[in-house]
Amino acid sequence: MNSRRHFLFKLALTAGTPALLCGQAFAQAPPVKLEENDPVAMALGYKEDTTKVDAAKYPMHKVEQRCDNCALYTGKAGEASGPCSAFGGKLVTAAGWCAAYAKKPEPAK
Repeated sequence: MNSRRHFLFKLALTAGTPALLCGQAFAQAPPVKLEENDPVAMALGYKEDTTKVDAAKYPMHKVEQRCDNCALYTGKAGEASGPCSAFGGKLVTAAGWCAAYAKKPEPAK
């Protein structure tokens, strides 16, 4: 290769490298499962199973209140877990509950 062609080839490689690296650096990480001992989960009384919520500590809780019928839950219907906006998109169990529960509005007819 002549020196000019060699220079242009190296320039193209070095100019494209940062773009490739940035694309990998900003790729979304997969969602993380929320653990019951997470500080935010503990503050909101999150339980992976709505039947295990302490009724004395959370008297407003009802067993039919579950993450999968909460307005903050963004998971797909029928899945075992999904992201919750109350916990920064961390995965919560569909059968779970926390004090931030807000009933999902009924679909318009």
